[in-house]
Amino acid sequence: MTKPILVANWKNRPDSLGKANEILKGFSKKSDVYKKLNTFIAPPLAYFESVSKKTKTFSKLASQDISIGKKTTTGAVEVDILQGFGVRLSIIGHSDRRALGETNEEVTEKIKVALKAGITPLVCVGENERDREGEFLEFIRHQIRLSLGGIKKKENATKLVVAYEPVWAIDKGAKYAMAPEDLAQMIIFIRKVLTDIYDRKTADKIPILYGGSVEKSGVEGLVRTGINGFLVGQASLDPENFGKIAQALLKK
Repeated sequence: MTKPILVANWKNRPDSLGKANEILKGFSKKSDVYKKLNTFIAPPLAYFESVSKKTKTFSKLASQDISIGKKTTTGAVEVDILQGFGVRLSIIGHSDRRALGETNEEVTEKIKVALKAGITPLVCVGENERDREGEFLEFIRHQIRLSLGGIKKKENATKLVVAYEPVWAIDKGAKYAMAPEDLAQMIIFIRKVLTDIYDRKTADKIPILYGGSVEKSGVEGLVRTGINGFLVGQASLDPENFGKIAQALLKK
C-alpha cells in the first residue's frame, strides 16, 4: 500500500443504523479526499451491508476482528462471512481484544487466517503505560516478536500493516495523543524490531500506523513523524473530524 492508510474503527458505535447512515452521508461529502487514500471503515457487523453499499466508491470494508477455530462456534464471525461482505482488512490484536485475554499466539493464528483469505492483517501493538526506565520498549519488542513470530515468509510479512496504539492514549482526547517527537522515535524503534525479525528491505515495506486519540487538532504534527497512516477510533464517528484527519494525511 503506497498511499497513506486511514482506518475508521467504530468499535460498537453508533447505537443505531440511522445514526450510522448519517455518519456515512457525512463521509460521502469528502469522498474525493478518501479516494486519494487507502481508506477503510470497520463498523459493527450489523452495519456491514449498509457501510459496504454506501461507501464502495471511496473506501473499503474492514472487520474489527477475525475468528479462528471451528466454523460452528456460536457468536463467531468466520472468514468466509467476512469475504462474502468484501472485507479487505481486519484489525487483529487490538488492545480491547487483548484485554479480554487474547494472546500473542492467537494473534499469530488470526494473521495466518487473514493472509490465507487475502485479507490484510492490521496488527495492533502498544503498551499499557510508560515508565521512565524504558521497560515499555521491551514490552513492545516482545509483543511484536511473538505476534509475528509465526509469519516466516517475507512475502507474507510485506502484506502486513502494524498499528502502534499506546493503550494509555486511546479515546481520551487530543491532549492525550502522543507527542510527535515521541512518535517519531517509536516508528524508528518498531521499524528496527521488524528489521531484526525479517530484514531492512522487508521491514521498510510494512506500513506503520498510529492510533491513540487521533483528532483533527494536532494531527498535522503527527503526520510529519513519518507515520504511514492512522487507526482512528472516536473521531471516526464525526465526519468533519475524520475528514480533517484525511486531509492532513494527503499533505504527507
